Amino acid sequence: MGIASDIAIIVVAALLGGMIAQRLKQPLILGYILAGIVVGPHTGGFTVESVHDIELLAEIGVALLLFALGLEFSLHSLRPVRGVALFGTPVQMALTIIFGYGAGRWLGYDAVGSLWIGSLISLSSTMVILKTLMTRGLMGTLSSRVMIGMLIVQDLAVIPLMIVLPQFSDPKAGLPLVAWAALKALAFLTLMIAVGVRVIPGLLVYISRWNSRELFLLSVTAIGLGVGYITYLFGLSFAFGAFVAGMVLSESDYSHQALSDIVPLRDIFGLLFFVTIGMLLDLNFLWRHIGEILLLVAIILIGKGSIFALVVRLFGYHNIIPLAVGLGLSQVGEFSFVLARVGLSSNSISPDLYSLMLNTTIFTMLITPPLSALTTPLYALRKKWFRHEPLDTINLPDTGLSGHVIIAGGGQTGKYVAQVLIARGVPVVVIDHNNQQMTEARKAGIPLVFGDADKHLVLEAAGTERAKMLIITIPTLMTVKAIVEQALRLNPSLYIVARSGGREQMRILRDIGVHDLVQPEFEAGLEITRQALLAMGVDDSEISRQADKVREALYAPVYEAESESR
Repeated sequence: MGIASDIAIIVVAALLGGMIAQRLKQPLILGYILAGIVVGPHTGGFTVESVHDIELLAEIGVALLLFALGLEFSLHSLRPVRGVALFGTPVQMALTIIFGYGAGRWLGYDAVGSLWIGSLISLSSTMVILKTLMTRGLMGTLSSRVMIGMLIVQDLAVIPLMIVLPQFSDPKAGLPLVAWAALKALAFLTLMIAVGVRVIPGLLVYISRWNSRELFLLSVTAIGLGVGYITYLFGLSFAFGAFVAGMVLSESDYSHQALSDIVPLRDIFGLLFFVTIGMLLDLNFLWRHIGEILLLVAIILIGKGSIFALVVRLFGYHNIIPLAVGLGLSQVGEFSFVLARVGLSSNSISPDLYSLMLNTTIFTMLITPPLSALTTPLYALRKKWFRHEPLDTINLPDTGLSGHVIIAGGGQTGKYVAQVLIARGVPVVVIDHNNQQMTEARKAGIPLVFGDADKHLVLEAAGTERAKMLIITIPTLMTVKAIVEQALRLNPSLYIVARSGGREQMRILRDIGVHDLVQPEFEAGLEITRQALLAMGVDDSEISRQADKVREALYAPVYEAESESR
């Protein structure tokens, strides 16, 4: 069957590899690479025969990956962390390239090879970080926004690296050839923005009038791959053209539909790309160079992590954020595979250097989840050693705090509570370790103590001994328990209201001294139900009676069990 049987083998192997990765809570791409190793030419059993043909198909996967990246690109997503993302990321990449170049020369590679090493390790993995953050429930924190902002800029930096780096493989060409390649890319980008913004959205409007989902998908795919082919004819990267097409298309009203339609196709062809990466991984090379690979992994994790932490700190982020970003982004990313393939196909790097970087990248990806999980214990250890770290406070009254309400957690919920209480004339102080919340509190005139609410010194700075009430909006059970225990040591008569998860969490929090509990998802469900019943003409008083019965069914058993135990 030729290539058809190869594709069947790859898809089945990728499914099994993906299931293994999912079971181990790893990104699926690691499962795909594992599948590629199993069906590749360097192992026995079921082996793909037409490796070169699969590699050609995988090029479409690279183009679609970058096409989707262009569709997703949005300056709006960078706005909350635009300083460190737009200016800090180039600094980080430049420092990492210099660091990697030095490491490459120390390991015995020539100048061009060392430059490629530095460039490859300057990129981090969006897929691995997103998976890690979601698994640990950290999406939405300031450290996660900083990481994602920097990752977006890194992903965009792949394009100029793909254009410029291959030119350094010809020392005689020098800077003129690099400048010519950059000039061609700039000219093409200008032409696409000038012409494509007018032509491409108009074409999609015309096609969408036929209400054919199949034709719309075909047109979106044709735009991405067609523009990529045009850039190839002009002597530029096929993938670069696909990215520019996606970026132009992102400005149209159909960008979200285009992205949702192209994602399954991107994932299938992307699967082929990552499987081919695994097929090129030589286990004999891994065995022969395991010492060098592990040494390079250690150098990258320590050096790159330190650079990230330093850059983030220089851009004004303190406390746990530099540590979280340094540990989270110290790995080498999936777009390094794309860049490495460009280097291999253009003969800019040797097969041995390619294998070295391939193995190193996979090792750094695998170690990221456990390494990132060390953030909290390491930060706690640091806080223990440096107990007298100065606290930042904003808008605290000169007369001191007394009879006030402390709100632990300045996110959306905490902010709404603070605004309502302040409008009622109730004195409030917010505790939060989010840099963005600090900026917003300064503008809004809300008193705030910057720090972790489960720390004795922070609660002390918030005047817990003299407070009337503590409201905890933080969802994590362990953190809430620590806050309650510390707060009651300072003020045993403090009235505490806390957010809770299920019934079991409610019992735990009641047992340690929380007076009132609120389950946000439950309350949101009741309000949605109320709105729906009102729209159906049901009397508001009847809805309120029904809601009270449902609330009693949830909350009463917890309070009754506590009363019986007393």
